[in-house]
Amino acid sequence: YKIREDGLAMFNLKKIDERLKTAADFLSRFDKVLVVSRKDSAEKALKAFAAITGAKAITGRFNPGTLTNPSYKDFYEPDVILVVDPVVDSQAVTEAKKKRIPIVALSNTFNSARDVDLVVPMNNNGKKALALAFWIMAREVMKNKKKASEFKATLEEFGDTDGS
Repeated sequence: YKIREDGLAMFNLKKIDERLKTAADFLSRFDKVLVVSRKDSAEKALKAFAAITGAKAITGRFNPGTLTNPSYKDFYEPDVILVVDPVVDSQAVTEAKKKRIPIVALSNTFNSARDVDLVVPMNNNGKKALALAFWIMAREVMKNKKKASEFKATLEEFGDTDGS
């Protein structure tokens, strides 16, 4: 959107909201969604997103062969993969690319969009930014799948009764 005098890149919040909705619309078309992140700041939000939408979450180290080696004990064949950081989660991106699995990535200003099919430009380092992004995507995915009541019930399980 713009670069401040001190060199900090600023995102356009309206564009981020549009891209989050686009990503959620895209993800809601698939049954087997895999969300991946090595970042500690994304762990809680990622697990909540997976619990709400029925996706599978992999936090921490992404073991090689998870998507490409059928004899591996944790082998999984998703329809689409969502990574929090395409640089940090490069192993997941590489394997998804080999298997021709669509890749959605939350990308900061310094991330490369190479091998990513759908980019959501945003702050992918902040715990609160990631929590909000995953909350918005979970809400939109559940709306698209016509399961808004399940979304509200799951929020109550997480202790978020007012939807904030």
